[in-house]
Amino acid sequence: MKYILVTGGVISGIGKGIIASSIGTILKSCGLRVTAIKIDPYINIDAGTFSPYEHGEVFVLNDGGEVDLDLGNYERFLDISLYKDNNITTGKIYQHVINKERHGDYLGKTVQVVPHITDAVQEWVMNQAKVPVDDDRKEPQICVIEANPSSLFQLGGTIGDIEGMPFVEAFRQFQFKAKRDNFCNIHVSLVPQPNATGEQKTKPTQNSVRALRGLGLSPDLIVCRSAKPIEMAVKEKISMFCHVEPEQVIFIHDVSSTYRVPILLEEQGIIKYFKQRLNLPIDDQPSDLLMKWKKMADRYERLLKVCSIALVGKYTKLSDCYASVFKALEHSALAINHKLDLMYIDSIDLERSTEVENPVKYHQAWQKLCKADGILVPGGFGIRGTEGKLQAISWARTKKKPFLGVCLGMQLAVVEFARNCLNWKDANSTEFDPDTKKPVVIDMPEHNPGDMGGTMRLGKRKTVFKTPNSVLRKLYGDEMFVEERHRHRYEVNPELICSFEEKGLKFVGHDMEGNRMEIIELENHPYFVGVQFHPEFSSRPMKPSPPYLGLLLAATGTLSAYLQRGCKLSP
Repeated sequence: MKYILVTGGVISGIGKGIIASSIGTILKSCGLRVTAIKIDPYINIDAGTFSPYEHGEVFVLNDGGEVDLDLGNYERFLDISLYKDNNITTGKIYQHVINKERHGDYLGKTVQVVPHITDAVQEWVMNQAKVPVDDDRKEPQICVIEANPSSLFQLGGTIGDIEGMPFVEAFRQFQFKAKRDNFCNIHVSLVPQPNATGEQKTKPTQNSVRALRGLGLSPDLIVCRSAKPIEMAVKEKISMFCHVEPEQVIFIHDVSSTYRVPILLEEQGIIKYFKQRLNLPIDDQPSDLLMKWKKMADRYERLLKVCSIALVGKYTKLSDCYASVFKALEHSALAINHKLDLMYIDSIDLERSTEVENPVKYHQAWQKLCKADGILVPGGFGIRGTEGKLQAISWARTKKKPFLGVCLGMQLAVVEFARNCLNWKDANSTEFDPDTKKPVVIDMPEHNPGDMGGTMRLGKRKTVFKTPNSVLRKLYGDEMFVEERHRHRYEVNPELICSFEEKGLKFVGHDMEGNRMEIIELENHPYFVGVQFHPEFSSRPMKPSPPYLGLLLAATGTLSAYLQRGCKLSP
């Protein structure tokens, strides 16, 4: 097993996840089996109870693990399926060690950070690195580890840095346990360019590497992030002051799409370096997989046609809150040779109360919605902004705008239809009104309102199609059933299904038992679809998610032609 540790410095959010994913993609293109692990220093057991504004979206895995969004990057880039144990947190490690202490596994010894916590980290990494993540179920050969305590290596540091120290010490020890030929450390740093001087500054990177060395880890590769391409003199300066060869300094400047990052890394000789440094049995030349990435990156930059989608949600101030939704839309737009114009609309801005309090914001939001080619209402929790989402859904239904509702978006589509087509004015979800007279969306029997973490219906589950005429079934390749990932506490009330179907809102997909409604489609509409699952988590750059692809096809007026061609994209 070969281990590649990716750390970060100067600031957080400089692209460690994309760099780690791109490195994995390059090694996979060389014929190696690659897995990935993400380490987060917070004490939370997992990301399930985070507000999206804390760390971005909560990504859901096949086994129901609620994890950091970077694991979504790994899965999309590497086309693999990870597990909840591929996301290590301080909370998980301490819980594991404390449970062992309670069971008497330490034979009365004093349990300490060193060696017990650090040993637990190393054992967790070694065990999880062996778990197959590809369809062939073979053990991986390379494990890319992204360590998130990037603030540890900031100039000066901060009070919160102490939380990641056990992980740093664990990998200081681990590099000797794994041996040099099996362990490589990549440090991702920032080269800022102040507007006042226009000069690219290397001092933050120098200090970051010095701090990293002081903790016992020496970088084998330094990946420098910058806004613009970095000059050769800057590369030589970093090489000299950071004690690495010039070819061990890699530059990644801001690019038009993340698809370009693996190409930039390969062009700077990273395959040759890994072959020598880790003694890998690979060719120096890129494979067909990397050539496909290059063609995809080139095609992305040449797109001329634009398709606009309005995303109506409640977490629109931070784009990472809907990272997988954005990627799924981008994958679909690229597949049909269109550039995506994603317009974020705060659902509260569509409500009547906003018209009174801030009429400018209200009319701007409605202007965005009206000019969009398609409308998407993603998942979410809580009552805030739901009336605005209902307004957007009503607009999509009555004006025959292509619409996709995901999770809560599907539930609200059912509520909107009940109120305006069945004339059930009191229709609501018990999430928002527990005493509603028309509970069209209800709690699931297994929902435990006492605990929040891990109590939802989570992970990959089967959805069975009831009818062969379903648009979504055709988009999925006319399969009898599909498997998608779920994350919800509420479901459509199965006792009221007949009333909806009589008026044209068809429930075309359900779970294996036939009790839970999974997919809705509206008759006599270009594309009005709702899904209880989250198809965005399974979307890949070269295999876009069918529900999102359907939305983009309908928004560009090409859905009918696509279905007539047997669900084949035009060249």
